[in-house]
Amino acid sequence: MRHLATAIGLILAVPALAEQAPITGDRPFAEKPFKAVEIATFEDPWALTFLPDGRMLVTEKKGRMLLVSADGRQRIAIAGVPAVGAAGQGALGEVVAHPDFADNRLVYFSYSTPGSPNGIVLARGRLAGGFDGARLEDVKTLYAAHPPKSGGHYAGRIAFSSDGFLFFAMGERQKFMPAQEREGVLGKIVRLTMDGKPAPGNPLAGKGFDAAVWTYGHRNPLGLAFDGQGRLWDAEMGPKGGDEINLILPGRNYGWPLVSNGDHYDGKPIPDHPTRPDFEAPRVSWNPSISPSSLLVYSGSLFPQWQGKALVGALSGKMLALVALDEGAAREDARYDMGKRIRAVDQAPDGAVYILEDGKDGRLLRLTPGR
Repeated sequence: MRHLATAIGLILAVPALAEQAPITGDRPFAEKPFKAVEIATFEDPWALTFLPDGRMLVTEKKGRMLLVSADGRQRIAIAGVPAVGAAGQGALGEVVAHPDFADNRLVYFSYSTPGSPNGIVLARGRLAGGFDGARLEDVKTLYAAHPPKSGGHYAGRIAFSSDGFLFFAMGERQKFMPAQEREGVLGKIVRLTMDGKPAPGNPLAGKGFDAAVWTYGHRNPLGLAFDGQGRLWDAEMGPKGGDEINLILPGRNYGWPLVSNGDHYDGKPIPDHPTRPDFEAPRVSWNPSISPSSLLVYSGSLFPQWQGKALVGALSGKMLALVALDEGAAREDARYDMGKRIRAVDQAPDGAVYILEDGKDGRLLRLTPGR
């Protein structure tokens, strides 16, 4: 649900330059409008997606993909997943069911390849079987980040647009300037066909960029989702401070590493966004950092007060942040203390919110209204 846009044409109508967003600092936690029930635990879980019948696919860092029942009582490791390079920040990462999964059984996922240098790849397989023997068949690599590098910041988030294209976000591998370089796709978001080819009409094709590039100047985009108006948003991990929510607009440069609302980890300053109005500024910026890990635009009925707003999972912040996405602008409305590092957040078919805690015994929690 979080990956599928209802309309994409509106993204082209947003003004060219955003005003500088207010920087969100420390604020008290809000009272939780939900109760959390543990569904299951996993070993270093990374991402989850729901199938139309309420079952889930869950990925774990070291390379397991699991089919899990809606109540968490049944699970099976899915055979056919390629070998994963799980050292450092490497992982079996995103997993997303095709919008027409009920008909084609296709599953898209990303993972970091073994070895060094290496990269993040986008792959696809067809889910066969069930709890008696689930497996991925016809697994294919559709797209690979290039050039290969050593380091972290893989990203690898996936979002589908309603006009039949796929968006794939890649980090700059902790190498800074690849995000600005026209060669390669590190630090960029690309727009692809469902088979992993550069989509026709990409805004930077023919301008010296890879033909797939949609936007550039990204550091580590770990959340990617369309809202109900067809606008694409990312949640991006900044340096020391400067975490961001960005409205993703075709052909724009988001400035990293030339500008940021944070500083380098060694304390060396980075020019703030207002110094370079030619770059697209974030719509929300956090300082101190919360370390955004994931992004869900809520569309269910269980939490009507959240409809159309974003829920951002936070690692160092150990919370869910509620962000209003209003007319191309955004603001943090609330933050909910979860007490644990949050790795992923998604929405079930019935409107419940599920979150995955980070770590060796990371819990899967179901959030429903109540206290």
